[in-house]
Amino acid sequence: MSERSRILVVDDETQITRVLKTTLTSQGYEVRTASDGASALDAAMDWLPDLIITDLSMPAMTGIELTRAVRERSQVPIIVLSVREEEKNKIEALDAGADDYVTKPFSVNELLARVRANLRRVAATAETVTTPVEDGDFYINPESRQVKVSSKEVHLTPKEFDLLMFMARHPNKVLTHRILLNAVWGGESVQQPEYLRVFINQLRKKIEPAETPRYILTEPWVGYRFQPAGKSL
Repeated sequence: MSERSRILVVDDETQITRVLKTTLTSQGYEVRTASDGASALDAAMDWLPDLIITDLSMPAMTGIELTRAVRERSQVPIIVLSVREEEKNKIEALDAGADDYVTKPFSVNELLARVRANLRRVAATAETVTTPVEDGDFYINPESRQVKVSSKEVHLTPKEFDLLMFMARHPNKVLTHRILLNAVWGGESVQQPEYLRVFINQLRKKIEPAETPRYILTEPWVGYRFQPAGKSL
């Protein structure tokens, strides 16, 4: 992780942006701030940050809308901040393309850990094997991030893609909750099982042909098993 990593902080509360800028700058990051979604989108496209931290509730353009707009143009990691704890808000943010979700009030150390984890994953992704996976009903291209299930293209958010890609690299094996959380969200998130549950549910909605899971099977109390051919073992 480069100490010159660029972070864009978006929040309509001046105190929040001031504190985060001071904290992140002290950690060696290059930081810019925006007080609304529209100016943040302009900054994201012009400055090309390595990570975005955005509030969820903002006037004119919400954090959800900003996330969707950024995702149309970039795969930059996005951490969403919100005072709301309802699961539906988390799901909406994650499904819009956010990579992480931190509830206010939050620990600065926790946020810094999430920042480090997301930046490490970006670096690791750049070094991973780019050979497409063609197995069973699936075609997954890590370079173009294209996914086809039974020859039908499926559009996934960045984290949904990362999760599916990791599982596809380890087909027909039981992958524990800890292994999946560590691989996709980093070591700091192994105690955040709700991330995994939300993304598995969202991923199933997009790739499973019916309500009964065919490809991603639950191993009760342990984890999940990915079966690309959709056959029972």
